[in-house]
Amino acid sequence: MSAGHNHALPKGQNQKYLLIAFVLTSTFLVAEVIGGLVTGSLALLSDAAHMLTDASALAIALIAIQIAKRAADSRRTFGYHRFEILAASFNAIMLFFVAMYILYEAYRRFKSPIEIQSMGMLIIASLGLIINLISMKLLSSGKDASLNVKGAYLEVWSDMLGSVGVIAGALIIRFTGWAWVDSVIAVGIGFWVLPRTWILLRESINVLLEGVPEHIDLEKLRKSVSDIAGVRSIHDLHVWSITSGKISLTMHVVSDLEAFNKDNLLKEIQTTLAEQWEIHHTTIQMEAEACDQATNEHTFGPTGESEKYLTPEK
Repeated sequence: MSAGHNHALPKGQNQKYLLIAFVLTSTFLVAEVIGGLVTGSLALLSDAAHMLTDASALAIALIAIQIAKRAADSRRTFGYHRFEILAASFNAIMLFFVAMYILYEAYRRFKSPIEIQSMGMLIIASLGLIINLISMKLLSSGKDASLNVKGAYLEVWSDMLGSVGVIAGALIIRFTGWAWVDSVIAVGIGFWVLPRTWILLRESINVLLEGVPEHIDLEKLRKSVSDIAGVRSIHDLHVWSITSGKISLTMHVVSDLEAFNKDNLLKEIQTTLAEQWEIHHTTIQMEAEACDQATNEHTFGPTGESEKYLTPEK
């Protein structure tokens, strides 16, 4: 038996903010690329590269939301929601390669420094910072409910820090003439981006592998159900996400209650999962005795114990 409920933020609102951020970012991207070439600033060009990944991430996020709206069919019974996670994974990989390129280019600049036009660098970076702050404000409301939006938000956030770094570098070069600071700022941006990229990629891969969502402790969840009066044991327990905010659960529950009481028990279990764990899409099989799956299949853990033995009968 199953229950369904959706607590995700409205996709329409996310789409609107993504579109505004995309237009702002894409418009400024052209100016920043030209400015980086004219001033000769690697830090500014690295910021422009980040701005390019921002625009790409926002475009991919918008496309993903549109595709995710397509209805489920006989071949894709969960619909196209998983496409948003694929988009988040792609954004993380793209950001990783951009960071590596910046580090490589900085290495080249250390060996062969060039003249930097600090004033143009300062003006363009300041405008970029304003664009980033506006985009961050627009995307902040949806970042915790969607990995797709979170990926775009992290792109803009990293670019915002990049803009701050470029501004600082421009001021230092302006008053000291230390052109090597430009490359140092670019390296700092690259190393700051890499761990954030890994976090986003790790979360996306966990969803794609149908892993347990990071905010859910499986053993605590198991105990919260096992402690309900009438539950003798549970097995074949699986918790995963289709996409951000859409968590599903399946499990088998062993109980010796009569049919009428089992219906009441089922409702109590569903209520516990909804109220304590925010899991609303569930499929729960009620059994009088543990089925073969309790001992023959769906084992996990370092020693391969079956779920039946991880949840002792009462």
